Amino acid sequence: MTAPHSQDLAARSLRSVWHPCTQMRRHESVPPIAVARGHGPWLYDADGRRYLDAISSWWVNLFGHTNARINRALIDQLERLEHAMLAGFTHEPVVALSEKLSALTGHALGRCFYASDGASAVEIALKMSVHAWRNAGHARKNEFICLAGGYHGETLGALGVTDTALFRAPYEAMLRPAHIAASPDARYTLPGEGPGAAAARALADMEQLLQRRHGRIAAVIVEPLVQCANGMAMHDADYMAGLRALCDTYGAHLIADEIAVGCGRTGTFFASEQSGVWPDLLCLSKGITGGYLPLSLVMAQEHIYQAFYDDDLHRGFLHSHSYTGNPLACRAALETLAIFEDEQVLERNRGFAQTLSAALQPLAQDPRVAHFRRTGTIWACDVVFDDDAAAAAAGFSRRFAREAARRELLLRPIGNTLYLMPPYILDAQEADWLARRVHDVFTAVMEGA
Repeated sequence: MTAPHSQDLAARSLRSVWHPCTQMRRHESVPPIAVARGHGPWLYDADGRRYLDAISSWWVNLFGHTNARINRALIDQLERLEHAMLAGFTHEPVVALSEKLSALTGHALGRCFYASDGASAVEIALKMSVHAWRNAGHARKNEFICLAGGYHGETLGALGVTDTALFRAPYEAMLRPAHIAASPDARYTLPGEGPGAAAARALADMEQLLQRRHGRIAAVIVEPLVQCANGMAMHDADYMAGLRALCDTYGAHLIADEIAVGCGRTGTFFASEQSGVWPDLLCLSKGITGGYLPLSLVMAQEHIYQAFYDDDLHRGFLHSHSYTGNPLACRAALETLAIFEDEQVLERNRGFAQTLSAALQPLAQDPRVAHFRRTGTIWACDVVFDDDAAAAAAGFSRRFAREAARRELLLRPIGNTLYLMPPYILDAQEADWLARRVHDVFTAVMEGA
């Protein structure tokens, strides 16, 4: 089939597709980019123009587009089994994936329950927590605690533990709100304080809340190390260790939402590893298939699983999705894990992180940015506007994304937070090119403002 030109495909899309996370009217002046193909870190539009995918296509693409290894694995799996229901059946890809993921936690988390997207994984974890307490005779423990600025997805249960007004406010009447505890965001550190001060204050706030409501709290849900949608708010690893201790003391489950921060993104395969503790429930999605196919899962500790193990059907966990444990998605995930092991990805990422951090120093030292920070392969900084630039700040992220696309970059700032979350495959030359282009875009947008 002959590929249409970008303008034609974009126009057809606007007549038929309702795009996510978008005010569609804005596409009247800025049409969507019509992607025709991808290879490595690059996406190409229908006219052949290229864009470096510096945010891994919403944080999912780990090893580049059309990765040869994942391609071959999927072709092989297509010849074997494309799908079978997981209720009453099983298959090699889902069993092998569950075994390998459990082994990566030292078998601290040994049971995997599958879905297709991150929000669904959060829903599953929330339901597991409440239902496990109910089965244990504590039906009153059905409330949750989330962090200020936290984001966990846009299904109703996930929105209930999300503190992002833009996504949550229109649906308040449909939600059962969670309690909101202080964020451990390191940007809240006061002058003269040590690096863990903000986390310590947040833990004290969490403890006060647990003291008041522990008889009703089922679980605390957090994104370990980085609250991504909260302007890439980064916090000390000790926060998770302290939170684990508080949950144990006050009888609450700990849910780690590693949908964005798992799969090596923070420097270890699981972000929770850096705290030296494991949650009761851990949610994975996004990068687990290398960015190929929708897949999410919840990993549970054995005591959660045993709370449902009974002759009584009503005590079982009856949540289901038609495509639960899809063999193609699981096979892509297995090959993703194999790439991590065979190509020593985490070790390579440590070297790459130093290379890109050095190349980004002109941006980091620009007086118009603050809080330049990095965790693993996530870089972020906050753009500073003076009072006279308030109007310009309001449209900053849209202007930046537009100018970045003009300069062959796919970037989408979160408010006034610039961030990079590139695939793990960039070499030193591409890292230097990326850093220079980002600074060029930043300078052009700020001077144009």
